[in-house]
Amino acid sequence: MRGEPSCPKCGGRVRAPGLFADSWQCDEHGAVYPLQPVVPPSVEALGVVVSRSRVPVWMPWPLPVGWLFTGVASAGDDRSGGRATAVACSGPGPLGGQGEMVLVAEELGVGLGARFAGIPGPDPGPAMCVGKPPAAKVIAAGRPTGLWHVNGTPPDRAVFAGESFGLWLWAIVWPEESGLLMYDELILTDLREAGAEVDLVPCGALSPRLLS
Repeated sequence: MRGEPSCPKCGGRVRAPGLFADSWQCDEHGAVYPLQPVVPPSVEALGVVVSRSRVPVWMPWPLPVGWLFTGVASAGDDRSGGRATAVACSGPGPLGGQGEMVLVAEELGVGLGARFAGIPGPDPGPAMCVGKPPAAKVIAAGRPTGLWHVNGTPPDRAVFAGESFGLWLWAIVWPEESGLLMYDELILTDLREAGAEVDLVPCGALSPRLLS
């Protein structure tokens, strides 16, 4: 498990702000918001990300039957606050087997969602099928929100993206067949607004998807 910040776009090493730069720097991508080390899922770890985030921390709530919270990641530092969040959940797939989902909220250009989606990024715009109606709809913080298929992703996953509150909202689901979950009009809660309900989130083992 990594113990130091990394680039949200590629996972590479980053240099902390210093004498010659006032932002975190990746050799390949330049100035970035650093992805903080991922720790085992717990209510406490979730609370830390929620308290410092400037973007939503999306989670299906209530979780689908049998599903568990399996980790959270955040890009940003103490000065910038969280500018991207990724919440992982896993449970029974709609067609059997194990399903996994990562929900990402991020500002334009951060690149964390594209990394999990397996596309160059940093944003989904060029790969979204916006010429058609949204492929799925979710209720995000009480608002109906359309999500479009993202093209060019690896065949082992289904990727959807849209916009909510002026920020990107990504849903990446493994395996591809588990993308059927997205057609059930999931209710997404911003955990920054959940209050004491955060203490009720059931935790499972850390998702390896957050470490890829």
